[in-house]
Amino acid sequence: MAIKFQYNKTELQHINKQLKIRERALPTLKNKEAALRVEVKKAKTTAEEYDQLVQEKLLAYQKALELWDEFDNNLVAIDDVELSVKKIAGVKTPVLERVVFSVKEFSLFNNPSWYLDGIAIVKELANTAIEREVFYHKMQMLDTARRKTTQKVNLYEKVQIPGFQTAILKIKRYLEDEENLSKAGQKIVKTRIQEMEASL
Repeated sequence: MAIKFQYNKTELQHINKQLKIRERALPTLKNKEAALRVEVKKAKTTAEEYDQLVQEKLLAYQKALELWDEFDNNLVAIDDVELSVKKIAGVKTPVLERVVFSVKEFSLFNNPSWYLDGIAIVKELANTAIEREVFYHKMQMLDTARRKTTQKVNLYEKVQIPGFQTAILKIKRYLEDEENLSKAGQKIVKTRIQEMEASL
């Protein structure tokens, strides 16, 4: 991407200002990128831990699979998932506050005694699965922000800053050449005037 510019002092000031803005922003962007990289890794690790936890719980409850055939799946429903927002390196990420469940009424006398334990197990599994999804979503949001920040760092570092530095150098050389030509032209005019005066 070539930087377009004009060969004058106003443009030189403008480009100098743009260069300083980018040079000041670059360290902050690099810090943000590093922080996001760490947070993406943390979120991924946590999401994978929840994944593992869900799998372990499902395997543990597989032993009682025959009992689960008796369980009424309509007893427990998720009414609401309450999320809050936490900013991490300038990125708004979701945080699970709580999952609101509703339990339909049922008769303790007409149903097996383990139904209460079954309800607790279903709530625990659902809560863990939702927590896992929240962390996967958080990881994706942070990773997207990290990629955008990396692109901006590369744009500043590899394209814009060197481009502005080159433009400044070219403008300065042009203005110096123009000044030298002007001085040389003035000397020639002065010399000719002196020669004309001397010949009169």
